[in-house]
Amino acid sequence: MTLQEMKNKFEKIFGEHDQAGEIRAFFAPGRINLIGEHTDYNGGHALPCALSLGTYGIARLTNDKKVSVVSLNIDETDVRSFDPDQIVMYDPAGDGWTGYVKGVFWAYRQHGNEFPTGCQILFWGNLPVGSSLASSATLGVLTAEIIRELYQVSNVDNIELAVLAQRAESKFVGTNCGIMDQFASAMGKKDNAIFLDAEHIKYEYVPLKLGTARIVITNSQVKHELSVEEYNKRRKECEKALKKLKTVVNINNLCDLGWDQFESCKDVIMDDTLIRRARHAVYENARTIRAVNALRVNNIRRFGALMNESHASLRDDYEVSCPEIDFLVETAQSLPGTIGSRMTGGGFGGCTVSLVEEASIPEFKEKLYSGYKEKYGLEAAFYVVDAGDGVRELPLE
Repeated sequence: MTLQEMKNKFEKIFGEHDQAGEIRAFFAPGRINLIGEHTDYNGGHALPCALSLGTYGIARLTNDKKVSVVSLNIDETDVRSFDPDQIVMYDPAGDGWTGYVKGVFWAYRQHGNEFPTGCQILFWGNLPVGSSLASSATLGVLTAEIIRELYQVSNVDNIELAVLAQRAESKFVGTNCGIMDQFASAMGKKDNAIFLDAEHIKYEYVPLKLGTARIVITNSQVKHELSVEEYNKRRKECEKALKKLKTVVNINNLCDLGWDQFESCKDVIMDDTLIRRARHAVYENARTIRAVNALRVNNIRRFGALMNESHASLRDDYEVSCPEIDFLVETAQSLPGTIGSRMTGGGFGGCTVSLVEEASIPEFKEKLYSGYKEKYGLEAAFYVVDAGDGVRELPLE
């Protein structure tokens, strides 16, 4: 859908005139995480990049106090409205997807910002929902950008914008997520990955010099319903492991430990499941640091090997993969031209990310598609992507 088509829909739904502001367009990209999974909330590093796929918004200020929102991906006839000054708590049954929007208004008010007037926002995205490409994070980041620009908020930079969007999702909606998804969507830079220290919100841009390789995302078309429950469970398991480790080492987070330190003191945890959860966090953080060093010296083969190790750890120690994803990853790793492949995102379905030699991509797609359909009766979808820029306003003629 083009921006002009979105604008036409906006005017059809909300009317063409008689409001306080001009109609404007915005975009927040999804993200792919190349390596560093489930490390952000354990005080470690991740290596995401923003995509060209994402969520678009058409918006304008109004003359009243009402915020009205609609999603073309869900139901263009279902316009939801609320007073931004009267948001108290998230209602899972009543709010649905609008909770991510309401949560950002709530977070801005917590930040000390007021809303003298309302606004109207129309959303549409080309990210597959439930694919682990951060569709919910883009909704929050996009709303935060729209608020910042429409209301001319001067005390929020892009990092704070990501923090507000993350606070909306974690504290208002209740998904106990880290900052990585929102940070990548807000801070993306074309042709670069982001080496993110989530604990201290420090970052470096790392050029993605992949030579003749490309990033290929494979959508499994599967999202198991236990994902949110299990995600929160993993966080609690990591917290329990950390509490045990703190009795013998002076650390604030699991990823403060090197792998050798972890091996020397892991027995204090006294629970095999908790040891495996903690081991993943510690080793994944070390893998991410080594992967960045490999990128910096153009050692793409080493980077791919670390991706493979990451998936094995997510599958065996963190247990957030699933049979469909394992099949896609293991098949990809067996194909000529594949440099590395792993699951990406929270887990239990969604997408894989692979580095594939460009000349081998047609065979890669054909073999994965046919093998996956034969085994599971599902049709995988493929996206050959590049790293893009972060959230921004778009010209609307």
